[in-house]
Formats: sequence, structure tokens, C-alpha cells
Amino acid sequence: MDLEDNALGLTQEQTDKMLQFQDLTGIEDMSICRDVLQRHQWDLEVAIQEQLNIREGRPSVFATEARAPPVVHDHIAQQVFTDEAPESPGGVRGLLRYVVNLVVSVCYSTISSVINLLLSFVRNDERRLVTDPLGDVMSFINSYTSRFSPHPVFYQGTYAQALNDAKNELRFLVVYLHSESATETQNFCRTTLADPEVIQYINTHALFWGCSIDSSEGWRVAQSVGGRRYPLLCVVCVRDHRMTVVARNEGTCAPQQLLQRLQRIVEENEPHLTAARADRVEREVTARLRAAQDEAYEESLKADQEKERRRAADRAARDQVQRDHLHRQMLEEQHRQEVIEARAAMAAKLPSEPLAGKDAVALLIRLPGGERLTRRFLLANTTQDLYDFVFSHPQSPEEFEITTNFPKRVIVRGTSNLQDAGLKDRDVLFVNDVNA
Repeated sequence: MDLEDNALGLTQEQTDKMLQFQDLTGIEDMSICRDVLQRHQWDLEVAIQEQLNIREGRPSVFATEARAPPVVHDHIAQQVFTDEAPESPGGVRGLLRYVVNLVVSVCYSTISSVINLLLSFVRNDERRLVTDPLGDVMSFINSYTSRFSPHPVFYQGTYAQALNDAKNELRFLVVYLHSESATETQNFCRTTLADPEVIQYINTHALFWGCSIDSSEGWRVAQSVGGRRYPLLCVVCVRDHRMTVVARNEGTCAPQQLLQRLQRIVEENEPHLTAARADRVEREVTARLRAAQDEAYEESLKADQEKERRRAADRAARDQVQRDHLHRQMLEEQHRQEVIEARAAMAAKLPSEPLAGKDAVALLIRLPGGERLTRRFLLANTTQDLYDFVFSHPQSPEEFEITTNFPKRVIVRGTSNLQDAGLKDRDVLFVNDVNA
């Protein structure tokens, strides 16, 4: 069990729910238990409640579908049982009698269908108008229950609902068509359908739907299955992925005879339901695998997209850093050119260096980089002329102050002349970068 469940991708919790479902419902086939639980998203309470509804004859959640699935009526392939066993052909006479009876039966069925079709155009049969199918079914169930008891649990829904439930549950559907005018109906209902073994077998292995052919719903179903003799029992199940009428029991028969026929029908057609269940499980496993693959693909795609987003963000950040760097370089180069031009312009405006004399002083100026400048100035020159001379030198800082050696004091830039600033010949001045 564990290996099989693991192969189908079932978790331990799902396996426990499947075992609980089997214990509470009494369904022996584990594949049916798994199938029912999977259709209800492994909700144990909902799955059990639905099984109880079906056993009580109430439609399941699938019965809300308005249209019935198409039903195949293969009169050649389906088994037909009557209360009179057909004689086996013995010799030439028997074979001839069998062939003649077969031809007559087929011709009768064809001619009867054609006549009924022609009469339907000229005869107004009120039963053709199906206005309240559920009402027809419930009226028949109430009438039948009041007259015949016990009986199999009737499905309390329309024929379309019963077909949908049988298809989705992958169960057999036994259709009973009741005719009050048939002479064999009373005996069939009081003995055969009231037999405890028949009731138990039908309730265990199939859904049981019934209606009277005197009602619109029953007449419509009788026309679709092609019933000629009543009471009529039809067995419908999934065969080759289609709902198919696999057998009919026309007229009355003994309880044990009906039970044997039902057992034979179930035994011969159960492999088709088993194959349908296996196919459904395979499709669900494939769907889960595809969903898991799609989820893994989505996660991988999201991871790749996130990686690409991060790579794009990194590229954008690097590009921005490079652009900022280039912009700063451009601004620095622009500023450097502006300073060079400003120094050149300042040098052009400086007053000419005077000759040595009593009105002139020679000053020794040391730049922050160690360079030494020597120049003569007139005592009448201003401290601004001194600052302009220092600024015009390429090695001079852009912003600076000039101080004396000892005692240390700052020569203030302005209009004061050098004499008022206290400078004398051969004084040593120091240029200090204020941004250093």
C-alpha cells in the first residue's frame, strides 16, 4: 500500500484519510476511495457526506449539471435478458428458426420505430413535453414506496442527474422503467425487486433510478433506451469513455435469476470501470506532475528574472557611477582650465616688477609644495597685488593666506599697501593652503 501510494504521489495524511474513508463507507476498492477523495480535494467530511447522500438516494454535488452526458445505445453489443430463455438452435431447423426469429425481431423493431416516429408528427402526446422531470421522479418514488416495500434505494433526482453522478462516481446505474399497464409489473415489484439479496446487491454496486413511463420523464427515457416490454431494467456504465447501455432485462423474472444476471453484467463490465478509474488516476497524476513542473518552472523563471533584475540593477549602478565619475572629471577639468585662464589673466594684470631702490622691497615667498618665489614690490603696492602675484603662479593653491615668519601674523588681503602691512626688504613669507 505504501509503495503504491508513494508511486501515485500520496502523502501519509492522504493515505490515512483514504483508510478512514474506507472504514466509514465500507467501500472495499481502494481506487474508488482515492478517486472520490481526490475529486473533493481530500476533504474527508465532504466526501463521506456525499456518499451518505448517494446511499440515501439524494443527488451529489455533480448532479447540479444541467445536461446529461450522451448515452450510447448499441442494441447489437448490449445484452438483452427476457423471462423466456432463447432456444439454442439444434440442427438445420433450429438454426433456420433462430435466423428467422432474429430477422423478424429486427424488422419489427425497425418498423415500430418508424411508425412511432411518423405518429409523433400527427399525434400530440403530452408526455413529450417534459416540464418537471424531478417532480415526475419524486411522484413515482412516493407512489411506488406506498405500494411496494421493501425496494432498492431510489435515486431522488432526474435521469440527467443520475447519469452525471454515475459517470463521475464511475458506478453502475440501474434504470427501472415502470408501466402500470404491463401485466407482469405487479409481480415483479412485489417479489423480484423486494427480494433482500437483490436489494442489497443493487444498493452496494449501483445507483438505482426509476420512473413511470406514464410520466413525461419516464416516457422520454423509455424512448431513448428503446424499451418494448415492461417492466424494464437497463444497466448503464462507462465503457470506452462513454456512458453505454450495456444490458437490458425485459419483463419479469425470478429474484435469483435477476441477481445472477446483474452479477454477470457487473463482472463483465467491471474491467471497463476499473480501466476508467485507472485512466482517471493517471490523468490526475499527470495533471499533478504537470502542475508541479509548471510551478517549478514558474519558480525557476522568477529566480532567473530576479537574477536578471539584480544584474540589470548592478549594471545600471555601475553605469551611473561611471557617468558620475566622468561628470566629475569633466567638471574638474573645466575648473582646472578656468583656474589656468584665471591665473594667466591675473599675471597679465600684475604691475611690472620695479627695479631695486629705497621704495622697493624684495620678498621671499615659500609655497606649500616647497617652491620658492622671489619678487620685488613697491612699498606702495597693495596686499591684493601680493596675493594676485602668488595666485598667478601655477603651483599656488586656489585658496590660501600669506603669513609672516616671526612673529607669525596673517597678511590680510585688501587695499592696504605693503608698508602699512609692516613688510620690509628680505622678509620671508609663507603661503598656507586654507583647504589643506
